[in-house]
Amino acid sequence: MKQRIGLFLGPLLFLIILFIPSITGLDHAPRAVLAVTVFVATWWITEAIPIPATSLMPLILLPLTGGTDEQIAANAYADPIVFMYMGGFIIALAIEKWNLHRRIAMTIISMMGSSSNHVILGTMIATAFISMWISNAATALMMLPIALALIEEIKTAKFLSPESAHKFSKALLLTVAYSASIGGLATLIGSVPNAVFAAVAASSLDRSVSFAQWMLFALPITIILLIVLYLLLTKWLFKIDDADQVSSDFAKKELHNLGPMSYEEKLTGLVFLIVSVLWISSSALPASLHLSDTVIAMIGAVLLFLIPARADKGGLLVWKDMSKLSWGILLLFGGGLSLAAAFEDSGLTKWFGGMLGIVEPLPLILIVIVLTTGILFLTEVMSNTAVSNMLMPISIGLAAAINQDPFFIMGVVALSSTCAFMLPISTPPNAAVFSSDELDMKDMIKAGFILNIFTIIIISFFVYFWLPIAFGL
Repeated sequence: MKQRIGLFLGPLLFLIILFIPSITGLDHAPRAVLAVTVFVATWWITEAIPIPATSLMPLILLPLTGGTDEQIAANAYADPIVFMYMGGFIIALAIEKWNLHRRIAMTIISMMGSSSNHVILGTMIATAFISMWISNAATALMMLPIALALIEEIKTAKFLSPESAHKFSKALLLTVAYSASIGGLATLIGSVPNAVFAAVAASSLDRSVSFAQWMLFALPITIILLIVLYLLLTKWLFKIDDADQVSSDFAKKELHNLGPMSYEEKLTGLVFLIVSVLWISSSALPASLHLSDTVIAMIGAVLLFLIPARADKGGLLVWKDMSKLSWGILLLFGGGLSLAAAFEDSGLTKWFGGMLGIVEPLPLILIVIVLTTGILFLTEVMSNTAVSNMLMPISIGLAAAINQDPFFIMGVVALSSTCAFMLPISTPPNAAVFSSDELDMKDMIKAGFILNIFTIIIISFFVYFWLPIAFGL
């Protein structure tokens, strides 16, 4: 029903906005961009057709309606940030192909000790770390079988009383879901909204955001949210009295079963390490090298095709592996950037700035808190990428209206749209763990709501006080 309604509502709103000028009072070009944006947003929200297919609509409608020319609409799909994201995806494919992600996860879990709280902490660190480099959905789907195996191991061995085992199961599964989202905050490739922030900053503001800059800003937020998550799950909602009775031998057994690192794992890990170090230190490298984050990502991706594998013919990656690449996300990314470019080119950003000027008298901290709250609860029922693609261009207009640097509002949009903890439909990691039948809806809603409140406070604090320092505003 939602899809059917969206299928007709999108074009209807498009026609109303485009052909009744008195509604907005806009000139033709910005009115056309607004009409296209509403059309595309409606189809994104309702998923009337597959989201990546909807993301191609700006390329068709923006030139046809006169919102902007074909060159501007199309260039966004080849933005350097899109290729940086592609490079990250390709490296993630190699990590998954050679099972390096599983070894990393099991190593971290086995190192954390032998109590239920330590197992949860190890799972949390492993999930968040992997999610910094691989999509949160893929991370959750990879960690879910590990979590379920740990739960089964503990139930079979009867380390805990039935009530404690039940609490442990809930806490561990929520750890996987929430850590996958929180870990993605820390890097530009960890979550699409982060990369949208960098891409819109470059295309609309002519300001570059490096991998290291974003990590300096967002990594402390990730760490604090993980600490809050750990305390919330283990000391408050699902406190276990006999926590010390659990053994982490399962992880050690899994590592034993994996055997020694293969030749392919070692080389994939080496490429991953080199790319990560270059990303983090790129701002300190000589400018004459022209090693942007995109170039670094592409170097890493191409190396994986060049370095020969012993187990298979060809390189560590072969072209058929690319069938698993998230091409749809890249199109979704391009569609959002195309709309952002049209906003700027047509002058629609200035119109939004004028419309939102009513909030100018309010203190910036209050605006940040209200926006963080609104966006965070909005993304509970909408795709985080759709939310960030819709709101990132508007945030520039809002910043102009309140005479503040756009990074304040853009930072709120990027971070808040990634955090969705209350509902199974909010984000793929939530849906993944909820599918296990170990969780009740009330468990996720209660834990997610409390975590949302802490998240609003933490994001608002860091955007207001830390963002200007991290980005040198």
